Amino acid sequence: MSAAPLIEPRDRTGDLASLFRLHAPDRHLATDGLLSRLPAGPASTLGARVDAFFASPRGGPDLLVGALPFDPHRDDALYQPARFAVPGRGGPPGAPGPWGTTAELPPARDYADAVARCVATLKAAPDGADALRKVVLARGLRVESTSSIDPYVLAARLGSDASVTTYVVPLPVATGEAPAWLVGATPELLVSRRGRDVVSHPLAGSARRSGDAAEDQRRTHALLASDKDLHEHRFVVEAILDGLAPLCSQLQAPPRPSLQMTATMLHLATHITGTLKDLDVSSATLAGILHPTPAVCGTPRLPALQAIRDLEPFDRGFYAGAVGWTDASGDGDWYVAIRCARVQGHAMHLFAGAGIVADSQPALEVDETAAKFMALRNAIGIDDVRAV
Repeated sequence: MSAAPLIEPRDRTGDLASLFRLHAPDRHLATDGLLSRLPAGPASTLGARVDAFFASPRGGPDLLVGALPFDPHRDDALYQPARFAVPGRGGPPGAPGPWGTTAELPPARDYADAVARCVATLKAAPDGADALRKVVLARGLRVESTSSIDPYVLAARLGSDASVTTYVVPLPVATGEAPAWLVGATPELLVSRRGRDVVSHPLAGSARRSGDAAEDQRRTHALLASDKDLHEHRFVVEAILDGLAPLCSQLQAPPRPSLQMTATMLHLATHITGTLKDLDVSSATLAGILHPTPAVCGTPRLPALQAIRDLEPFDRGFYAGAVGWTDASGDGDWYVAIRCARVQGHAMHLFAGAGIVADSQPALEVDETAAKFMALRNAIGIDDVRAV
């Protein structure tokens, strides 16, 4: 199913619909305006389409920014901005809201039921390389405000956690609809390329922070020793290594994951580095190959995608996709689009997911998704979302 086109800016100087922001701990990118769209397509053709785009002479920045949807078979939404901008917007990061109605999609009990069905399917899967081994199941929280939601205020509040990369990315909308954005604070780097140097920093296996240092230390030790979480993490690392290996002359990953902390979560993380054989392999090509990883989809990819379609009661859209940029030289950064919300008018749809393997426990997976809502919940000032 093809996505609707991005809204054209009413002018090339100030339409908020075309503003892009990516604020990582070590680098910032801000653009505004829209000169040209990349012809949309699936992830498998992203690298070729980007190469063709930059092969044609054109004015403006030699840059494409935007987002890939979760489903790699659906259309992406990348465009050439009109200009670089000064990061941030004026005004203090006041609280969005006040908030009106909220609705869980699905409710916690229904999500737990879906996890239980998924676990049963995983346990019944036959042995073999093509057997379903992991599925990432998501749930959502729809929140409505009494006033229009400013995505840049929300991003500024999310940016109080210095360990994450915040982003504001314009999304495709149907003709006549209000502008929409994906706004989030991700801790996970899908892939970065600078010349021949490639980096990926996948996360999988998580625990909620407690707010107490001693308890967090106990949870850290438990996470690093958890066979279930280590098993889940290994799927992700192996998939990324398999994707990069044919393209790299050198590829390194430590034998065991380390810990990455955000303000609300503890994650198992692995720092993967490589050296490309060929400079013609762009960051867009790499993103198209690696996305979606088992961290947001499952493994093997195609059976996991089908299980998600069968078990989730909503369309993920660009949640669990990728956000980032690529330039004419092939350099770029792509981040996994998690800890995010789709913002449009007075409504936000928040998302959170958990990796399900054969020994997952539904109640714990409900709690994990509730914990992952916390970054956005804290930013907008709504109550926690827990099992009932």
